[in-house]
Amino acid sequence: MNYEQLKEKALVDWRNFSNPDTARILIGTGTCGLAAGAGDLMDIIKDYVKDQHIDAQVYGTGCLGLCYAEPLVELKKPGAPGILFGNLNPENVTECLENYFKHNKLDDPNALAVMEGDSVNSIPYFQDLPMIKGQVRIASRNFGIINPENINHYIARDGYAGLAKYLKLSHEDVITEVKASGLRGRGGAGFPTGIKWEFCRNAPGNKKYMICNGDEGDPGAFMDRSVIESDPHSVIEGMTIAAYAIGADEGYIYVRAEYPLAIKRLEKAIKDALDMNLVGNSILGSKFSFDIHIKKGAGAFVCGEETALIASIEGKRGMPKSRPPFPAQSGLFNKPSNINNVETLANIPFILRNGSSKFAENGTEKSRGTKTFALTGRITRTGLIEVPLGITLREIIFDIGGGIPDGKKFKAVQTGGPSGGCIPCDLLDLPVDYEKLAEAGAIMGSGGMVVMDESTCIVDIARYFISFTQSESCGKCVPCRLGTRQMMLILDSITRGDAKVDDINLLIELGETIKLASLCGLGQTAPNPVLTTIKYYKDEYEQHIINRICPAGSCSNLLTYEIDKKKCIGCTAGAKACPVDAISGKPKEVHAIDQEKCTRCGSCFDVCKFEAVKKS
Repeated sequence: MNYEQLKEKALVDWRNFSNPDTARILIGTGTCGLAAGAGDLMDIIKDYVKDQHIDAQVYGTGCLGLCYAEPLVELKKPGAPGILFGNLNPENVTECLENYFKHNKLDDPNALAVMEGDSVNSIPYFQDLPMIKGQVRIASRNFGIINPENINHYIARDGYAGLAKYLKLSHEDVITEVKASGLRGRGGAGFPTGIKWEFCRNAPGNKKYMICNGDEGDPGAFMDRSVIESDPHSVIEGMTIAAYAIGADEGYIYVRAEYPLAIKRLEKAIKDALDMNLVGNSILGSKFSFDIHIKKGAGAFVCGEETALIASIEGKRGMPKSRPPFPAQSGLFNKPSNINNVETLANIPFILRNGSSKFAENGTEKSRGTKTFALTGRITRTGLIEVPLGITLREIIFDIGGGIPDGKKFKAVQTGGPSGGCIPCDLLDLPVDYEKLAEAGAIMGSGGMVVMDESTCIVDIARYFISFTQSESCGKCVPCRLGTRQMMLILDSITRGDAKVDDINLLIELGETIKLASLCGLGQTAPNPVLTTIKYYKDEYEQHIINRICPAGSCSNLLTYEIDKKKCIGCTAGAKACPVDAISGKPKEVHAIDQEKCTRCGSCFDVCKFEAVKKS
């Protein structure tokens, strides 16, 4: 069966799915949605539809990106607009269904937006939602729209059209188009994708491998997981196109075992693609064959590095190798290999279907296209977004993310995960692209963004990230293995109030040495959080060391709890909460804290309803 026949068959399935004369209920069943209770909602909704004799199709979709409003449900009935509902639960979902299907009530308190557009190529998205307004969805173009476990939905929206088109052209044509798009690797380093493919294509040897890096280990990052769960065929198509371009007939998708739903959907997607001859032998009747295997990683952060990932696929301990030779010359099983991350490959079908110029309409001169980011931390609207490169941090955090909750002030944003850096308030108008972030001492990374408010201790954040990279170091090279440990010990002493002023300069010296001398990218970037926080928040380090004060009130060893005599009414709540009996006083009389007994646990501060316990 050729592609046109596959597309015609897929359109029949899609038209049934998106039929405006049939009621439809879509439930977000990505990991975020399921964790918030979407599975229970699915059961309740199916029972309701059956009991009320409503002729409605009920489907699970992928991630819409609105994590702050999970679980999400879209209701659509004939003659009425589709409505997206958020924050549903077993207690309110039935009332929501009743309001929409029986009472034609569209202003339910849980309604988020009107969903418009049902044609094959439209994106039925809620542009009136603040979190969506600044987004341009390319890698996430099918999120929440299709059933990710139905290959026909992907094909109906022009899935595999890029593969079918370029299988009739030369390998060089594919590489030329990708180079013209300006696409750079979305895994962190930002190396031009087309050039990377060209290196592998030109490497001598008949056997080559194509590898998809889905080892997403940054704390707070879930971009690749969401792509695989919501649109697995975009990764498979992109990977197959890449394999054709470099001349590979075999490939591996390396994905961490902690992503069971992503693996489940990948396995089904590969099987369905095989059944339709979109991977496997003589793809779509061409001379090109390509087999895909899934390799489950054990969760080692260092396996995000290319040579460590290759070692893991080979069944060895995941440890990096010195380069050269580069993987494009000698990679998996000593054969030329190309590695791209999940998001990079998800962009490829769009580029080859719509042309490089269409992709390059977004972004900056040196950073073309869009980038997905996982917004987490102290931000009102957490979730997954996709925005044009060049957008400012202020637009992302305040316009899209809704700013800082509870009336608190913005303090910093960590970009690039443990390998990135903390960017301060003064740089909120910094354009987000590869060059500008590097100039600020941070990196793009895979796309994690952790937002911090004034209650965050910047020294403790630096200590957390260096602790993470220190524990994830493979230990092969001394600078990374011992240097990160020494940095962690110094940061520990600063948060305890035991450090010296000279320790700040020692941290800088250690960090610069580790960056220069480490074997792989983990060690070379591990000091970034420490170096950027010292660069932008040196006064906070000095406050910890010189004045033994934590301005954020976070480091317990540097805190003192006292009772305000004017506010204390003797309710005894603090005394009852204190685990070491450090608070004394009779009921209805002013209490006092014994500083020698006090462990600075903060229990009294947490339970006091009259703001009588002061923290300094």
